Amino acid sequence: HERLYGDAAITEKLAQTNLSEDKAAKEAARMEKAMNKEEARMARELEKKMSSRVTIKRVERNKRKCVTSVQGLEIFGVDLKKTAKSFANHFACGGSVSKNPQGQDEIVVQGDFSDEILELILKLHPEVPKDNIEQVEEKKSKKKAPGAVGA
Repeated sequence: HERLYGDAAITEKLAQTNLSEDKAAKEAARMEKAMNKEEARMARELEKKMSSRVTIKRVERNKRKCVTSVQGLEIFGVDLKKTAKSFANHFACGGSVSKNPQGQDEIVVQGDFSDEILELILKLHPEVPKDNIEQVEEKKSKKKAPGAVGA
């Protein structure tokens, strides 16, 4: 009886009880830390989205032909293949997803549709802010004729 219910046995049982309470406190602190970490990650992700740019670029191929390329949509969680297909259907032209020289995915649409693509992106994907979209026009440098002499 003394062994199970004596003063020494009771204090030992109380010490074990405190340990389980410490474990619960540690678990609660760990959970709180994990929540704070998750909130910080979400804030960084939002900051990254707000600082990233979507570039709509009109590239001249040869004399009267040009293509429109759209870069940076994947950061906002847009499915590039579906978006390329919707552009191609909407403008009745060829549209595809390809890699640019920097190794990033971009949507390439045949034809000069830079203004229309801007409006369509804002309509179909409201998660992309209008301020983050920029339009660029890229022209090939003209080659000089071999017989031309500079005055």
